[in-house]
Amino acid sequence: MFEILKRQEMANGTVVMNEINAPLIAKKAQPGQFVILKANETGERIPLTMADSNPQKGTITIIYQIVGKSTSIFKSLQVGETFQDIIGPLGQATHLENVGTVVCVGGGTGVAVVHPITRALKEKGNNVKAIIGARTKDLIILEDKMKAASHELFVCTDDGSYGHHGFVTDILKDILQKEDVKLVVGIGPVPMMNFLCKVTEEFKVKTLVSLNAIMVDGTGMCGCCRVSVGGKTKFACVDGPEFDGHEVDFKELSQRLQAYTKEEAVALDKYNCTCKAS
Repeated sequence: MFEILKRQEMANGTVVMNEINAPLIAKKAQPGQFVILKANETGERIPLTMADSNPQKGTITIIYQIVGKSTSIFKSLQVGETFQDIIGPLGQATHLENVGTVVCVGGGTGVAVVHPITRALKEKGNNVKAIIGARTKDLIILEDKMKAASHELFVCTDDGSYGHHGFVTDILKDILQKEDVKLVVGIGPVPMMNFLCKVTEEFKVKTLVSLNAIMVDGTGMCGCCRVSVGGKTKFACVDGPEFDGHEVDFKELSQRLQAYTKEEAVALDKYNCTCKAS
């Protein structure tokens, strides 16, 4: 059992942060890696990239958006309660080196994923600029942490309620036009990563993205997380989750992510009805 030591609701309760006691995972966790969590015996296995880890305290931090039955169950867990299973760290860690000027871009809950990578790149001596965005001001998360993890932070909102009125790619393109950027790390919704890669491809800048493919076992055995990268089949769980964004088939990824939307909606409706009845 993995006890929840700290819990915080963000973005009007649609996003939850859990700090969880998991000393063995925290000891080995590296930026870019993920864990698979299960709330209870009958729960679904949910992969989530760690937003932080603290080997001294023996804790890992996960941040997730409430989108379906399983994350709704996660949200119901309070401080002192436990996740039944957490497996990890899984996946390949981010390759970290000093390359010069780096831009780290996070959209929505992707900010949680890009945060430890941003911090680690800064610690390696890179000149790190960060861009975070959301639909509206209330959905912006981890602004203070991203500011501390980078040398310069830009905030964007689609509706103009805070920061730049527009998309993260607006700020990114402006930076690419003015500076000699060596690397871009972009993590967020699939459409955002797709468009971001089109922008960086124009400037011929290396771009890493983290793919949130459907996943079951997380060890490369089931094949559910297969993605097409450079015309070859890769498994996001063991070959990734990070890949060269210019080689990812985002259209195929998007289609695969929508494979079970009807079933997911039915499961959520049944769960909500059960909760109301009880």
